[in-house]
Amino acid sequence: MSLNSIMNIATSGLQTAQAQLRVTSDNIANVNTVGYVRKIADQSASVTKGYGDGVDITRMRLATDRFLQAASFSANADTARHGVRSELFNQIQNQFGDPSSNTNFFAQIDKLFASYANLAESPTSSAARQDTIYKTQAMFDDAANIARQIQATRQEADSRIQSVAETINPLLEQIDKLNKTIAAGSVTNQDVTGAQNAQQSLINELSKYMDVKIEQRSNGGVTLRTGTGMTLVGEGHATLSYQAAGTVDATTAFSDIMITEPSGTRWPVLDGVTSGELRGLVELRDKDAPAAAARLGELTAKLADELNRAHNANTSVPAPAILSGRNTGQTLENALTGFTGRTTISTVNNAGVVQASAEIVFSGGTMTINGQAADPTTFLNVLNAQLGGTGTASFVDGALRLEGAAGNGVAIADDPNTPSNKGGRGFSHWFGLNDLVTSSTPTFYETGLTLNSQHGFAPGESLTFRFNDDNGSRLRDVTVAVPAGAGTMGEMLTALNDPITGVGRYGAFSLDANGTLAFKAYNPSAQTMSVVKDGTTQAPSGLSMSQLFGLGGTGATRAAAYSVRSDIQQDPNKLALAQLNLSAAAGTPALSKTDGRGGLLLADAGKTNVNFAAAGGNGGGVRTLSSYAADFAGDIGGRASAAKSRADTASALSKEATSRRTASEGVNMDEELVNMTTFQQAYNASARLIQASKDMYDVLIGILR
Repeated sequence: MSLNSIMNIATSGLQTAQAQLRVTSDNIANVNTVGYVRKIADQSASVTKGYGDGVDITRMRLATDRFLQAASFSANADTARHGVRSELFNQIQNQFGDPSSNTNFFAQIDKLFASYANLAESPTSSAARQDTIYKTQAMFDDAANIARQIQATRQEADSRIQSVAETINPLLEQIDKLNKTIAAGSVTNQDVTGAQNAQQSLINELSKYMDVKIEQRSNGGVTLRTGTGMTLVGEGHATLSYQAAGTVDATTAFSDIMITEPSGTRWPVLDGVTSGELRGLVELRDKDAPAAAARLGELTAKLADELNRAHNANTSVPAPAILSGRNTGQTLENALTGFTGRTTISTVNNAGVVQASAEIVFSGGTMTINGQAADPTTFLNVLNAQLGGTGTASFVDGALRLEGAAGNGVAIADDPNTPSNKGGRGFSHWFGLNDLVTSSTPTFYETGLTLNSQHGFAPGESLTFRFNDDNGSRLRDVTVAVPAGAGTMGEMLTALNDPITGVGRYGAFSLDANGTLAFKAYNPSAQTMSVVKDGTTQAPSGLSMSQLFGLGGTGATRAAAYSVRSDIQQDPNKLALAQLNLSAAAGTPALSKTDGRGGLLLADAGKTNVNFAAAGGNGGGVRTLSSYAADFAGDIGGRASAAKSRADTASALSKEATSRRTASEGVNMDEELVNMTTFQQAYNASARLIQASKDMYDVLIGILR
């Protein structure tokens, strides 16, 4: 071996040891840098013509563990997903109040019924009346506020979805730029570990927002995909686009979150993202919050309806001069069809003495009023004739109105043995003639319509349904037009269920015996239906089809729509606590101010069995208001607890995955100090070999002299 070879071997060793020391120094300097992956310099012997020629650094790389890296990314995504769901759902739960206190929303319901029970014992107390009316209004005010806050939480989630999309885009852009830097450096055998570490930090950040998978590219850099294979970074980078909806309510239809892949292909991003903060925000906005809003809407509607049921069976003393009903959304002919049983409308003077009575006996499509035959088309004329000028009845814009004449009031009472009934409601209750709680939208959706009833919508008017899959991605928007023809509900149902122009590909609408229009998907677990646009207007009510039948998210809007009737709030004496005595002798009062039986009816409303509709994942069924409220309270608490448990579990797994990854990929000071000592000695050995070669050169030159 020549002295030149010895010198070259020593120089290569010196340079290699110097490079290794540089790598070790970088690692030690970044020992506390979060997400830093330690560098490794691979070295190998250099051989020329079968002889050792020194040592070279073959490549610089990161100590990446692919398995632990994938586990860490998955855990990061799950932590962000469940964390944001827990955070925002906790905001919803807090609106209902502390479940352990007696001041929470659900406890107020029981207190309200207790207040009516106390009022029944002192019906003449103005203070007790005022207090009960205040508690009733406060109850519905609380419900309205909670409903608004639920929608505000959805709006926050929707805004954050746009922010997440705007955060993801620059991350993808930077990862793509680093791909180019790494690829260029790899071709020229440069140290690109700095760029790789920067890229890893960006991918770590990205994994919080969506689930990602990494594939190493042969020319350096990475190909980045979602968990289901959508390309995020490859030959270029993807771009997400989303515009938040702005003001959100229960009927808001959100646009799709779209991703444009590097190839130019455009997809709904929810088809490819199964975890991360993005998925958690969508789940909260489209599943958790709407479920809570739907159940609140159902509870509030049934509470209002049962209070109205009791109040319509009562009357104030003196009897009100005017009973003005709700907007039924129907013609009088449709509204009167389907009643059975008996009811009596009486006009009474200020002393409570009956001036005239009209006993109505319903029998299918016909009726008698004080024995006089009538039908829906002659009802008003016959009724007015039987009241003999002491009162009048009219029907305008879908609402029935009874008005006493010459200072008389109007009171209504059902027959105790065969009460009037249509869809489970008495005559006064169905028309809302003496409602305690009023609303701008229908409280119940049992319309009483049949397949032969006129629906009241103009041909050509339309509404648009949206069908989404279980991931929240849009399947299809279906616009259904009101058909031309006789204008019956049967024709409307046929148009809705048409498999080509209607919703027949995804499910079917049906009209039950009470006139409730409901949609049932063929695969409820994989498809959801909402209404994105409703251009229908019914005559004479002015209601849309969604409002009349409670389609889409309309039912959830009811929670914010109730208030105690304004005249009762202004005058507590108009609170109906007495009942009309149908058996009172002629000339004697049929009403008494000390009669508190109506208060007991109002108090017992919480104990009455009610048929609840399915809402928010609850199957509904027959139960009392108090029972439903207790179940709802447990459901809200249980969902919040489950969300927190999932978030805590995901966080623990993320910490464990990060800890293991850090232990494998991070800097270990003990190892680095050993490496530093080893490479310092190697450096010294190479330096001594160079010195020895120099000394030998000096000796040889001296001999030649």
